[in-house]
Amino acid sequence: MPATHQHQDHGLPGAAELARACTGEGMASWYQPIIDTARGTVVGYEALARFPGYTEKNPEVWFAAAQHAGRAADLEAAALRSAFAHRGTLPANCFLTVNVSPHLLPSPVVQAVWADQGHLGGVIVELTEQTPIDSYLELEPFLHALRAAGALIAVDDAGSGYAGLQHLLTLRPSVIKLDRELVRDVDVDEARRALIEMLGLFASRVDAWILAEGIERVEELDTLAALGVPLVQGYLLGRPAPPWQALDLDVALRLSTRSPTSQASTVRGVVEPVATAASPRAAAALFAAKPFLTDVVLLDNRRPVAVLSEEEARLGVVTAGLVVNVDTPVDEALQRSITRDRSTRFAPLLVTDNAGRFVGIARLERLIGRLAGNPPAPSA
Repeated sequence: MPATHQHQDHGLPGAAELARACTGEGMASWYQPIIDTARGTVVGYEALARFPGYTEKNPEVWFAAAQHAGRAADLEAAALRSAFAHRGTLPANCFLTVNVSPHLLPSPVVQAVWADQGHLGGVIVELTEQTPIDSYLELEPFLHALRAAGALIAVDDAGSGYAGLQHLLTLRPSVIKLDRELVRDVDVDEARRALIEMLGLFASRVDAWILAEGIERVEELDTLAALGVPLVQGYLLGRPAPPWQALDLDVALRLSTRSPTSQASTVRGVVEPVATAASPRAAAALFAAKPFLTDVVLLDNRRPVAVLSEEEARLGVVTAGLVVNVDTPVDEALQRSITRDRSTRFAPLLVTDNAGRFVGIARLERLIGRLAGNPPAPSA
């Protein structure tokens, strides 16, 4: 039985359906908002292909089928045309992100889409990592043409491996998207936070923005905002939808009420979420379940008691930690830190709000960096 018939039996796109989709028939674009963490506003939208006119809805299946049939460029060109269909109604001061496979950039049908659009100001062309780049040199003239037309270049899945790092070094993009695997559980994983800080430093050196995608929990959002990541997107902030979805008011207020002035000079600017437990035994269970944890805070009715290491949790050793208010000046917090016993002098500080409720920890290295005038990450 021909492969196309097998696809149809399983509800997958067959040759006739694929041919129609490559003309744009049955295809649509939905748009996921991109948020400025400093202002709590929508500053852009990523266009994502959808196939409402067919039984098979999964875009990955469609693009895989197009690749297998030798029609990848035709389907991507159709997706780009669909994405640009609403460009004329894009809200003011917002950019539009479109996706393209790097190896398809030289394709005449893809080039024709750019030509039809004319000036590409306000457009970000995101190079996906679906297929490896064989020659960066061959891509140069096409990327140069896009930049000359006003577009910015973004790279996808930064931090996901050697290929992602090579993208950054060679392409020098204007936007660096953080891989979802790097964003997941960033609020409880110090290693992830450290890597994001390093990527933020790299971005600031090459005049690029960091965009973290795949945010699904408020704790992840709070952590990324505290790290200074300027742009974020994810289901928490808005799922792909018809144009043009607004940001939930509660999320907007959560971000916009963060005071840059107070963050610059107080503990508030370096506070980070951390895993919590009600007993050393519960903390030990957390360490066992999540090997990447470095600290767990012991709470007593929402008030912090101590920062526990894995060994302390296992042995049930509890040493009361130093508690500071979120609005404590950085220099004052450091002065209090160095008066502690030598064995606990460099332990993270326990940070509370004005009601004494635990809000996070402050590590000494970040306090020292802030006092020295080094921001944790670049801003847009």
